[in-house]
Amino acid sequence: MKFLPITKDEVKKLNWDSLDIILVSGDCYVDSSYNGTALIGRYLLKNGFRVGIIPQPDIHSKIDITALGEPNLFWGVSGGTVDSMVANYTASKKWRKSDDFTPGGINNKRPDRAVIVYSNLIRKHFKNTKPIVLGGIEASLRRVAHYDFWTNKLRKSILFDAKADMLVYGMGEKTIVQVAHAIKQNKNWQDINGLCYISNEIPENYKELPSFENVQKSKAQFTKMFHLFYKNNDPITAHGIVQKTDTRYLVQNKPSNHLSQKELDNIFDMDFALDAHPLHSKDGKVKALDTIKFSLTTHRGCYGECNFCAIAVHQGQTINSRSEKSIIKEAKKFTKNKAFKGIIHDAGGPTANMYGFECEKKIKLGCCETKRCISTTVCRTLKPNHEPQINLLNNLKNIDGVKKVFIASGIRYDMIVEDKKFGQKYVNSLVQHHTSGQLKIAPEHTDDKVLELMGKPDQATLVEFHSMFQKATQHYDKKQFLTYYLIAAHPGCTEHEMKNLKEFTSNNLRINPEQVQIFTPLPSTYSALMYYTEKDPFTGLDIYVEKDLNKKVKQKDILTQKTQFKKKQRHKRVS
Repeated sequence: MKFLPITKDEVKKLNWDSLDIILVSGDCYVDSSYNGTALIGRYLLKNGFRVGIIPQPDIHSKIDITALGEPNLFWGVSGGTVDSMVANYTASKKWRKSDDFTPGGINNKRPDRAVIVYSNLIRKHFKNTKPIVLGGIEASLRRVAHYDFWTNKLRKSILFDAKADMLVYGMGEKTIVQVAHAIKQNKNWQDINGLCYISNEIPENYKELPSFENVQKSKAQFTKMFHLFYKNNDPITAHGIVQKTDTRYLVQNKPSNHLSQKELDNIFDMDFALDAHPLHSKDGKVKALDTIKFSLTTHRGCYGECNFCAIAVHQGQTINSRSEKSIIKEAKKFTKNKAFKGIIHDAGGPTANMYGFECEKKIKLGCCETKRCISTTVCRTLKPNHEPQINLLNNLKNIDGVKKVFIASGIRYDMIVEDKKFGQKYVNSLVQHHTSGQLKIAPEHTDDKVLELMGKPDQATLVEFHSMFQKATQHYDKKQFLTYYLIAAHPGCTEHEMKNLKEFTSNNLRINPEQVQIFTPLPSTYSALMYYTEKDPFTGLDIYVEKDLNKKVKQKDILTQKTQFKKKQRHKRVS
């Protein structure tokens, strides 16, 4: 089956009299592993369920939402690959004009708070319908009480506002298939891991978070709530948690167990079309395809735990790597595609160079309660090892029909510096074969005080990596550069720290930064907690938080103002 059906005619051509599950998404339908709705749909199909998709339904009409009828088992609702409020608004709360997952690129299909809107749309046109199951990153990050930057207030779990029956959080393949089987067999689904639901009582042995009423009244209670929530995200160490909301309870079961390598391989071995559904073509090109069509996901998860990033509470803090055999197999499929020009645009994950190794202690015992794998420093127990990715990249570039394999998903340079055995060899490999002119890194800042609040490595580590990169470019006589992602107006950052950052980028890196964004407090992140409470949640000390929009813009402007540099003479190649 090249595409899952999105029309009744397509359902009939499959000789299906009805659908078991209908997935509703804020994205158009791109049949790729990078599209969560497509991946979940394919996985449900693989497990014996008939699945259809309603992509970007018109919320002002019943035509789209009723196009496939009513499912036999349940509706699955997602805002898409990005939280709809992040997709629709800049950090300055201005409307985004473009949307890479909308055909034609115009941002006119995805509603604000898409998960809530789509759920209510289903309820409006299907009375007493089958269960509504929320999923995707928008639902996952809003599964408990959370700070909402766009309204500047705390909001309840999205389950209450969406009036849905349950919520699958994290990477939900295992959970959603278990839910489908349970509903089909008319069995109880409330004990399935990776699931949230609303209850009138507290399940036995579940930890209770401060209530929604209490966190609204007290920022100290909200901080306490967030710590408990964050610490219960690892499937090995987590407890089930509950939060009283009005007269009922939000119940979050333990996270679903991590996929084994075999299970992960089986998911990515599914036969995706690597294209947008043909019915989208009349509306224009889907820009996201430019980068995802011929890219490879090598692993999931991230133990970087940057305080402003949501990956830790969605994909998890443990790396799940695919086998090299599975990745090579997918790359070979690319070479048989008529549109493939020999370029693999990315081979990575949330952080490319976390592929292929993990902390053995964490795999057995779960995440440490009192320390992180990497933050301002790299834990000694982790032992970064870049040899698996060096070998993978080398084998990918040697496939017949592959000309180049690039790393576009970013790397953690502190892990490279820490890897004394393979770190420089990895940098050499990137420079020689896997960098398309510019290599992306994300120091985010260079002031050590701000970096500590961000959970990022210190300035000295950046300087050491910069030296390693320069050494490699000079040795191989490559005109290649580092691209630095930087953040303005993060909690703890004033104009003084931005001026210091500007001075450092001018004097030490000799660049005029262009990849600069104003900090956006994402739901269920520690940085959003800092923004809301104006305190360091780990020390309880007050921190400066810039909340004036004009002053946020000024912080960015300090960094992006142009500086003239004298040309440096390039060093000759070292033999």
